[in-house]
Amino acid sequence: MAEYPLTVTTGDVLHAGAFDNVYVTLVGAQGRSNRTQLIGVGPGNETEKVGTFSVTSAFTLGFLLLLQVEKDPFHESEAKPWFCSTIAVRTPEDDDVFFPCYKWLSRGDLVLLRGGRGMAFVLNIKEPNSLPAEDRFSFSKAKHSAYRRKVSQLWKNDDFFAYQFLNGVNPYMIRRCSKLPPNFPVTDEMVKPFLAKGTTLTKEMEIGNIFIVDYKIMEGLPTTVLDGKRVPLTAALCLLYMTNEKKLRPLAIQLGQQPSQDNPIFLPSDSEADWLLAKLHVRHVDTLHGLLVSHLHNTHLVAEVFAMATLRNLPMIHPLHKVNARRRGQSDFRGTGDGCLPLMRRALVQLSYASLCAPDDIAARGLESVLNFYYRDDALRMWNVIHSFVTAVVAYYYPLDSEVQKSGLLAGVGGSFAGFPSSLQNVEELIKYVTMLIFTVSARHASLNSGQMDYLTWIPNGPLLLHLAPPTAKGNTTMEDILTTLPDKSFGSLTLNVSFVCLAQVSLGHYPQRFSEPAVLRMIEDFQAELSTISDAIVKRNEELQLPYPYLNPKEIENSVSI
Repeated sequence: MAEYPLTVTTGDVLHAGAFDNVYVTLVGAQGRSNRTQLIGVGPGNETEKVGTFSVTSAFTLGFLLLLQVEKDPFHESEAKPWFCSTIAVRTPEDDDVFFPCYKWLSRGDLVLLRGGRGMAFVLNIKEPNSLPAEDRFSFSKAKHSAYRRKVSQLWKNDDFFAYQFLNGVNPYMIRRCSKLPPNFPVTDEMVKPFLAKGTTLTKEMEIGNIFIVDYKIMEGLPTTVLDGKRVPLTAALCLLYMTNEKKLRPLAIQLGQQPSQDNPIFLPSDSEADWLLAKLHVRHVDTLHGLLVSHLHNTHLVAEVFAMATLRNLPMIHPLHKVNARRRGQSDFRGTGDGCLPLMRRALVQLSYASLCAPDDIAARGLESVLNFYYRDDALRMWNVIHSFVTAVVAYYYPLDSEVQKSGLLAGVGGSFAGFPSSLQNVEELIKYVTMLIFTVSARHASLNSGQMDYLTWIPNGPLLLHLAPPTAKGNTTMEDILTTLPDKSFGSLTLNVSFVCLAQVSLGHYPQRFSEPAVLRMIEDFQAELSTISDAIVKRNEELQLPYPYLNPKEIENSVSI
């Protein structure tokens, strides 16, 4: 029997010492301990509280790699948040391993810590056999583990790679391609083996079976400096093909915007290592784009603008102020290097009013008829039900266009920019504007946020840092090169660290104590009933899917984002 004494210290803040229902698990090179509850420390109304505990194992665990800390999600009594400052572990070999944490943990929270640094989400890939198999490439053991297991099995698969452009955590990049851009010189000869017999790339584009993803917005951004060098980030282009079997598959990948001899076009017929590395670079840039542009800029920062405008211009009694049931909190994005601010500027230039309106966005990208596009199906459902609710509420307060025009609060909403109206002159304009805002901070945000634990916690599927630049020639890549490209143990925990401190969470369609008019309260009840119907339909559909799409289930959508 091996014993591992633990010394646990809480933070120096009031009410930080609630040790109740906290569990730890040690993960070593030779195995993992049992999940052990920290028992015996008093009430949580003190500061800088220190507790001593013990974790036992039937065998020594070897070199300690990770420490898993969690608050029991199933405890029935009232669970207070707990601030974990540090945990020191004494090994049977008399080594002291120090695990800084410095995080608040609430019921159901789980973090993985690495000794020597206060970092959650750690990957050791240089020594792939040093972790138990289920921990090797992942950094979460929450309720999403079953889905994550599927991702870990499918991440190399071409069909799954393409599927994520439709139903992954960034379904906003793919668009139908009717003409190749001049800087992506894919030829018929290149892709003929992967097309249906007797057809050509030109014919397939005319039919509407070719799609493209272009990350030009990421070109030339300064990135994180590691070991004196900036880590690579490629502004990739990817061509996809909808087969006769109605399966979307990658057709060609170019890892850079400028075609040249040193920037070849990779194809499914290339070596397994070449093709996998090309897809890995695409997954890398898509993950960063999804988190920074689609998620941070186009939901959180957009929401901040509207929230500030509401607070400054609308009295609290105004109905639009009441609908804006914000979720207060803070967002912390790290590991993005010097390129974050330039990227935000580019994202602002590209942002348009139509891109935030789900029907307009889907039509502009030519995706109205794509099969198995569950994001589109659910997004349009959500847009329509929100639009119906907004129509009823707006009509109650503004029955005539003249009422909108006379309102000094709504007549001028800002200067004209990228299709955003400079003023609201009629009821129809007001309804669409409010629908866009509610959809953006609720459903759109959920489509980007809720799937992160499923798709991105298997790090090879969503790497936020790569070590090696894209290959400049074909035929030289080995599987060892792929391991070297992925984050190693010294920097594996460089992730986009997104932490939300939420003081209140309000589900979509719930406006507690905000409206008092009986007519509006009935509208809210009708809205909630329609949301429940959509939820039931999504659950029923997902029962038939190998990979369910639950992210726009209204029961999982909040009224707004953290700002």
